[in-house]
Amino acid sequence: MSTPHSPEELQRLYEKRFSGKSAYRNQVWRVLVDAYFSRWIAPNATVLDLGCGHCEFINNVTAATRFGMDLNPDAARHAAPGVRILAQNCAQCWDLPDASLDIVFTSNFFEHLETKADLRETLRQAHRCLRPGGRLIALGPNIRYVHGAYWDFYDHYLPLTELSLGEVLTEVGFTLEEQLPRFLPYTMSQGGQAPVWMLRLYLKLQFAWPLFGKQFLVVARR
Repeated sequence: MSTPHSPEELQRLYEKRFSGKSAYRNQVWRVLVDAYFSRWIAPNATVLDLGCGHCEFINNVTAATRFGMDLNPDAARHAAPGVRILAQNCAQCWDLPDASLDIVFTSNFFEHLETKADLRETLRQAHRCLRPGGRLIALGPNIRYVHGAYWDFYDHYLPLTELSLGEVLTEVGFTLEEQLPRFLPYTMSQGGQAPVWMLRLYLKLQFAWPLFGKQFLVVARR
């Protein structure tokens, strides 16, 4: 399977892209986990953050066992105590046993895979490693609403919508539970830093999601 960027290139790219934003991003993910994503995560769960980056999601999760997967060497440096980092190509066999995970979570990652074959193999690995009834939760830019701004990022390759992702998920054996075309605004890597209380309010005001949301949310069950 292809790896279009070396670990060292990923490290340089993300250091530059998110320079000075670490504290704010951590605050944002604390709100997202506590106010929204925790509904799917039991305290005794085993959770994998796929494409974990600087580990903002997995560091804020309350779970018995926590994994992150990323080729960026900085992932291990940012991981909280107790988070195990799997530094591997996600489209190759995961270093995890069959049916060992309860949740696979991924945010703004699938668009960085180079080909649809890479995405399909990644989802097959997620399906293999999830327990029956386990869930994959995927958040990402919806090309239907992001349009040309999607290509402002050098490492974007695979444009997706909630529907195209849903198709490949069902192809590899998942059952779709939720397909929201508009969930969160597009990106935190550009623009200002809105107060996190506004994010809490936004998550409660679901009528605002179709107005401002440009990222899909897809939840699928093994």
